[in-house]
Parts: sequence; structure tokens; C-alpha cells
Amino acid sequence: MDGTKELPKEIVRLIKKQGFVIVSSLNEEGRIHSSAKGVVGIDESGRVFIIDLYQACTYNNLQKNPVVTVTFFDEHKFEGYALQGKAKIVKKKDIAASVMAEWEDKIIQRISKRMIKNLQAGNASSYHPEASFPHPKYLIEIDVEKIIDLAPEQLKKHA
Repeated sequence: MDGTKELPKEIVRLIKKQGFVIVSSLNEEGRIHSSAKGVVGIDESGRVFIIDLYQACTYNNLQKNPVVTVTFFDEHKFEGYALQGKAKIVKKKDIAASVMAEWEDKIIQRISKRMIKNLQAGNASSYHPEASFPHPKYLIEIDVEKIIDLAPEQLKKHA
């Protein structure tokens, strides 16, 4: 399918709940590279906005080939999707201040949730990986062209 695909509300709802997604890109040899990335936004018109903290494999792959798949799922509900499309790299200087603020809010929320869970479990850990994340290097803007429902067919009938 060519062109951006409008996203159903259930996909927008599910991806907004995710702390991260798996972004798969293709390297020069045509091999798949998958990496966890943070979602910073999504709109129903079919665009997903993902923050990348490191300017490494995914960045290099997208420079040469914009084809990507974004995979996310809810293990408890056994629902998930793979969104296939084309990515555009947005340089750090061109990322809107509101997007950066939203990313910082998400990091604060993740640290807070980790601290609360640790306290409830009786673990007074001072280890919070999110606190040591570098500032984002760039934004990945993806125009979704195809939606693949990952739930097995027999489970959809019981939902």
C-alpha cells in the first residue's frame, strides 16, 4: 500500500501506553537490525514519532534505507501490531521544544514508577537507568503504510 495509512484508535491507544517500541531497520547487507526506542508521539493520520538516544546502527541504516517496522504489544492482553512504513530523520536542532519537553516528562514518569515499585517491593535501589540516558540525538518520524495485527486469529474471536 502506498501513502500514509490512517491509524485506528485502538492502535493509537496501545502505542501511547508503551514505554518503548522495537524499531527494525535494514543494514547495507539487507539484514534486520532491531532496537528499543522511546515513543514520543503518534497521530491518527498515520505518523509515529520516536526518539533515538544514540546515533548508531538505526541512524546509519535509515540514512541509506528509510524502510522500517515498528513493533509493540501488550503481553497481558495478547494484542500487538507491527507498523510498516518509511522513516524520516529529524535533526536534533529541528525537534520542536514541545516534543523534547514531552520526552523529558516521560523519563521523569518512568523514574517515578520505578522508584515506587522498588519501594513497594522493599527494594531501596538507587539504580535508575533512565536517569543516565543521554539527550536525544535525533527524532525518527515514520509514515505508516501498512498495519499488521500480531494477535493470533483464534484469540481475536474470544476478545
